[in-house]
Amino acid sequence: MAQVAHAAAGDGAARTATPLSGTRPSSARALLLVVLGEFVWPTREPAWSSTLLRALAELDIEPNAARKALHRTAESGITEPGRVGRRVHWSITAKGARIMSSGHERTYNWDARRTSWDGTWLLLSVSVPETQRKLRHHLQNRLTWAGMGSPVPGQWITTHWERADEIAQIVRDLGLEEQAHSFVGTLGPLGSEAGIVEAAWDLDALAGDYRSFIETYAATHPHTDAECFRARVLIVQDWRRFPYLDPDLPRRFLPAGWPGYEAVRLFRERHGAWASRSAVYWEHLDAQE
Repeated sequence: MAQVAHAAAGDGAARTATPLSGTRPSSARALLLVVLGEFVWPTREPAWSSTLLRALAELDIEPNAARKALHRTAESGITEPGRVGRRVHWSITAKGARIMSSGHERTYNWDARRTSWDGTWLLLSVSVPETQRKLRHHLQNRLTWAGMGSPVPGQWITTHWERADEIAQIVRDLGLEEQAHSFVGTLGPLGSEAGIVEAAWDLDALAGDYRSFIETYAATHPHTDAECFRARVLIVQDWRRFPYLDPDLPRRFLPAGWPGYEAVRLFRERHGAWASRSAVYWEHLDAQE
């Protein structure tokens, strides 16, 4: 779903009015994608429009914004409509299933990632003229979400050298392969790895986001099935950007007391605790006429 989150980034649809425990506002489409990923895609069965509209209403999304989100998601190729009599249902397409499967793997198996590092870096050099601002923006977004940081303009770096082919495909997708080159190797006699990390990533800001997440969901204690449904959707919505924004650096580069580890533990604990009762409430929403 995190890849779905990337697809939904910048979505300007209607915002939730009062997110649970003060979490950041989210677009109607972003919340719909979480609902689809959590409750529809795993079943491999379609969901009625009325069920999805009721689910979004639980998240403070107005009906008009919810309907627009349904159609925008279909336009992006993630879902497709079908009819049974006068009723409309929505199925996850093959494209949508690939996106959700990939996003699910990265979101929920993040704590199973490799933790060792052999000192090898992947360096990408690519330049885009200032006049091509839209292209520059797309490149920056996609490389950032791939875990890369930029210590100086035109250069990107990551400790995840195994992502070389993924990074290369991003460059090719944007038609920039003729003005880019990449290297895999270790740092030479000049500079320091700590200095590269400091220049490439704002770890203080990321740590602040983690702490806000922890503060919010450590204090969130839903009691009813409906509250568990709402809490589950919102915690996934708030969490799913972290596996993309966090460059997943080796532990030696992280400040003491790094809150990312506590955030991972809290997410898995809370999501697991709310899963059963939120599923019951989803069935309740689906059973209504």
